[in-house]
Amino acid sequence: MIKLSQVSLLRGGKRLLSDSNLVIHPGQKVGLTGVNGSGKSTLFALIQNKIHPDTGEFSIPSGWRITHMAQEVQALAQAAVEYVLDGDHELRRIEKGLAEAEAKGDDHALAKLHADFDAHHGYTARSRAEQLMHGLGFRQEQIGNSVKDFSGGWRMRLNLARTLMCPSDLLLLDEPTNHLDMDAILWLEEWLKRYPGTLLLISHDRDFLDNTIENIAHIERQDITLYRGNYSAFERIRAERLTQQQAIHERQVREQERLTKFIERFRAKATKARQAQSRIKALARMETIAPAHMDSPFTFRFPLSDKLSSPLISMRKASLGYNVEILKDVTINLQPGDSIGLLGPNGAGKSTLMKSLAGALQKLAGEEQRGEHLRIGYFAQHQLESLDLKATPAIHIQRLSPGAREQQVRDFLGSFGFRGEKVDEEVGSFSGGEQARLALAIIAWQKPNLLLLDEPTNHLDLEMRHALTMALQEFDGAMVLVSHDRHLLRYTVNDLYLVHDGKVDVYEGDLDEYSAWLAKIKREEISQATAEDNAVEALKPTAQDKKARKRLEAELRQKLRPYRQVVEKLEAQLEKIQQQLLQIEDQLGDASLYEESSKDRLRKLLDQQAELSRQAADTEDQWLLASEELEAAEEKLRLLTN
Repeated sequence: MIKLSQVSLLRGGKRLLSDSNLVIHPGQKVGLTGVNGSGKSTLFALIQNKIHPDTGEFSIPSGWRITHMAQEVQALAQAAVEYVLDGDHELRRIEKGLAEAEAKGDDHALAKLHADFDAHHGYTARSRAEQLMHGLGFRQEQIGNSVKDFSGGWRMRLNLARTLMCPSDLLLLDEPTNHLDMDAILWLEEWLKRYPGTLLLISHDRDFLDNTIENIAHIERQDITLYRGNYSAFERIRAERLTQQQAIHERQVREQERLTKFIERFRAKATKARQAQSRIKALARMETIAPAHMDSPFTFRFPLSDKLSSPLISMRKASLGYNVEILKDVTINLQPGDSIGLLGPNGAGKSTLMKSLAGALQKLAGEEQRGEHLRIGYFAQHQLESLDLKATPAIHIQRLSPGAREQQVRDFLGSFGFRGEKVDEEVGSFSGGEQARLALAIIAWQKPNLLLLDEPTNHLDLEMRHALTMALQEFDGAMVLVSHDRHLLRYTVNDLYLVHDGKVDVYEGDLDEYSAWLAKIKREEISQATAEDNAVEALKPTAQDKKARKRLEAELRQKLRPYRQVVEKLEAQLEKIQQQLLQIEDQLGDASLYEESSKDRLRKLLDQQAELSRQAADTEDQWLLASEELEAAEEKLRLLTN
């Protein structure tokens, strides 16, 4: 078992744990919670023997195999499935030994190693690696792609698959759902339920914690408390304990006030001096119990614009997409008070619909009406990239409202957790969570009447997610939400829409029914991907079809040329726009620009920046689509020529 006895930990001069005790038994699944900076990652480092306790004792069984997911992946040329297989170090050791024994002709060593290989289930290793990749969202045709071919988020999925591939007695997972969509999260939940070892999990996803763990180890005020039950049970028990603590605190305050009054009244009287001294000692001995409080620093809301339109946005039989149709016959009518959650598998078109509603993507066909007083607050998945890394949170708000009072700006930013010196720090030094909070603050400041939120909880911790849930519940405008956070969806939206097979329809079921449907779709996709891969193999030209193969190769190469031309053209456009944005950002860095006399010039620069940002986002979307089409054509050529 894992055991901490009177352990104290200091990092960077800050005390994280003080005389803390914790026992985790083999096979337990434990969620590790606490505010950011409380010491969760430090505890992981202690368990991995990367650091040692400053005082106290820490022990873990010496024979335990510990697996921890890395947070970075190099751009390797290695095939993705081979990268995942590398997670099983013992398998690779046996394979290396087999190769060496075969080269030496050592039959005795070969016999032993083959027995080890069989006992280690080596003959099914590749199949198991592929199943892990399928479960985390990789398609069959991506299995053999190089690691460097994937984006950062997909490389993190590879890291997770590699971690799960490694046999272990203790599994340490730090925010494993950050780069996953809902179907992959549901698959991971089922995998972790079957995991036979000890699990220690850090996560900001409440439903994920509820469905995977049996205990909560909560770090608070330099101590660890172990609670039985899942996260919801922990919240309930802790709330009850804090309520009791608050009552004790209030009684204690009354007693302290009574003693203090007695001391002040009788200290100078000789006849009462002895009693006064005893009260002073009692007051000094009294244990101070901190007031109960939810230690969340976030208390924000989304103010509503002064004017509303009805409808805010109305689409009828709209065709949506980039150069090609992705969604057809889309009919949606957004009224003030509507709260809609968009469901659908990864790649079904949810972000396409959100961009179209935001006006960042023009419809291909159909009717659309936008209200006269429509004001949109749009949080996109790439929202953080639009922040000025050289500017402070205060400057971001002042650019929107040059006439706003400094104290008003500071009070507003304080509700999002930016206080004191943090208000004047450059955004480039912020964590992903802090940048996400600022992006939401910028939206709230502009008083929208329609919120379009595309995965707003990425990078947000549990306290901020709770505050966001409360703020969205109080919002009186309309909202469309895309999120893999089921708790957020469950408590903020009234209607569910399903984006699937090129259509957008009202979904009559609930989130539990949707989860079951997603699992069914994933099984069908994996089965279909395997069948398509086999079909491609069967359709490859044979040695007798050399002439036909050469003709097909020539045709495919000819088809690749326009794809490359489009990609290169869009790359040049994007670079040009980005250069223009950099020039404007340099101008915005001029302090004189924020004087009253420069208001018109500032507004013009901000309008230009907003327009160029929209152009950059649209051009980048077109470039991504063109790049995918080029990759698909190149993959066909590769399969043909192999």
